[in-house]
Amino acid sequence: MAGLIRREDVDAVRDRARIDEIVSAHVTLKSAGVGSLKGLCPFHDERSPSFHVRPGVGRWHCFGCGEGGDVISFVQKIDGLTFTEAVEYLADRVGIQLRYEESGHGGGALRPREEPGRRQRLLEAHRVAAQYFTEQLVGPGAGAARAFLAERSFDRSDAEHFGVGYAPTGWDSLQRHLQGRGFTQAELVASGLMSQGQRGIYDRFRGRLVWPIRDVTGEIVGFGARRLYDEDQGPKYLNTPETSLYKKSNVLYGIDLAKREIAKQKRVVVVEGYTDVMAAHLSGVTTAVATCGTAFGTEHARIVRRLLGDTTAGGGMQLASGTSVGGEVIFTFDGDAAGQKAAVRAFGEDQRFYAQTFVSVERSGMDPCELRMARGPDAVRALVDGRQPLFEFVIRTTLAGFDLDTAEGRVGALRAAAPIVAGIRDAALRPEYARLLAGWIGMDADRVRREVASASRRTTPGPVRTSRPDDARQGAADDAPVVPAMPAPDPRDPVARRERLALVAVLQYPQHVPPVFDTLDEDAFSVPAWRAVHAAVRAAGGAREGAVLGAGRWVEAVVEQAAEPVRGLVTELAVAPLPEDRESVVGGYVAGVVRGLVDLGLTRRIADAKSRLQRLDPSADVAAYQEAFARLLAVEAERRTLREGEIA
Repeated sequence: MAGLIRREDVDAVRDRARIDEIVSAHVTLKSAGVGSLKGLCPFHDERSPSFHVRPGVGRWHCFGCGEGGDVISFVQKIDGLTFTEAVEYLADRVGIQLRYEESGHGGGALRPREEPGRRQRLLEAHRVAAQYFTEQLVGPGAGAARAFLAERSFDRSDAEHFGVGYAPTGWDSLQRHLQGRGFTQAELVASGLMSQGQRGIYDRFRGRLVWPIRDVTGEIVGFGARRLYDEDQGPKYLNTPETSLYKKSNVLYGIDLAKREIAKQKRVVVVEGYTDVMAAHLSGVTTAVATCGTAFGTEHARIVRRLLGDTTAGGGMQLASGTSVGGEVIFTFDGDAAGQKAAVRAFGEDQRFYAQTFVSVERSGMDPCELRMARGPDAVRALVDGRQPLFEFVIRTTLAGFDLDTAEGRVGALRAAAPIVAGIRDAALRPEYARLLAGWIGMDADRVRREVASASRRTTPGPVRTSRPDDARQGAADDAPVVPAMPAPDPRDPVARRERLALVAVLQYPQHVPPVFDTLDEDAFSVPAWRAVHAAVRAAGGAREGAVLGAGRWVEAVVEQAAEPVRGLVTELAVAPLPEDRESVVGGYVAGVVRGLVDLGLTRRIADAKSRLQRLDPSADVAAYQEAFARLLAVEAERRTLREGEIA
């Protein structure tokens, strides 16, 4: 895979991006003891806080839903980003210039993403421009813009909520403003805010109502502008051109406002325009988004899938029987021919979802904005709630083109619709839709099934994956195997609790762990889950290596050494509260917990040695009996030394 970010740069981002600052932008955190913070989990509904952050180790974990990870994984999950996108986002925030491995050029040549600080400069130009546009909307020259909003039942507070602004009619109004703030002409052209003409650069957006287009992290990456004046000979809607920030195939208007509700409700509603998004949100449909000057495509589907959780997570330990995937994707279209064609196009994208896909069509031809104006917010909600399965809509739309009262029409309809049924990715749905198709056409069900089977042989759908890991790691394979489940430790088992507490201490405070811990062998832990974590600790170099690395790097090293199902457990232990965390006494507490674990193991070994001794006949095998007796004495001496505190 080309373009992997260099490992040391990823580590630098992880070190410099303070996890408490990143999380605090989404969660109100309060102290949960020395070095620990907690708040309400942003990934599931809860009334009492179970979401913990430990800045010292750079990890977070929710003890309610089981999600957890580092600062990169938090950004991935909260904003629906890939690993690489999350690293790039954080690098921009903390001012780190990333370097990339370029395969095929000597096995490691580096390419800079762009010149240092350039992305931040372009983002800042957009922030300044957005503020300028919103200020202009209340000025004397924006009467037409305010009238446009008022005619569509949007008031000033609505405009402020969505950041709607106004671009003055002058050719260089924004240019002069931005240059006055220190931006160069080269930066303004690169941002897409200016266009290049024969006489120099000029404002791209002039005399238009303007919407800021944000990416999933909330950064403004472009604008969409609606024509207001008859003398404007440009297109009705004008968007930012393709830039290093703005890729129309990668942006969805309203995604920054909708992402939290999409993840919570497991539903996304795709509408067709900026005012439709506004109308939907103001009507209570807070999962609405829209494409920006292009049809809903592959990259849009990928963004939506990540926010829906339309995949089985590959990181962490799967303790349940399985993770359900799905949700709903609802496309809203006008009831005219163009809307029907758009719905048919969406059928192709449906195959990219594991969610159920629906269509909501307003038969009278009104879009959500018009519907809200004419019939109120309830009508918008009713439009969405009255959704129809996309497969059914596409099939029925296809059948509408044939005269089903004639034999020729029925045969033609069957031949046109059978490939659609055959193309349904979910094999379990095909027989049901074949049965429905027979009823809609009025033909024998067996004949319809044969035609669908024939179409299936002509067009075999791609393999169906029941699950796949999310992009938890850079360059993760799209078809990686499902991670097997691992039995959960019994919280009622006192031995399991003691072993867990020792691992919490080792991961969080390796500098206070007695050297005796690193002498423990692979059988020191009796609980399989904790034995697996201990194996990762040993593979990472033991507590002594952890004391050298420091808590944050230490936990990351253990995570990397852990088997895939165990990584989530490592994070959980690294964040779990300790009964004692006062700085003045935590060192002694950690040492005591670890010595207690070692003592438990020695006690178990003494019991085993005594049992073996009792089973031996000293008169039958004197040498074996003496060897077993000496082993018992040695283990008892080891425990006595430990208890007397002679091992530091």
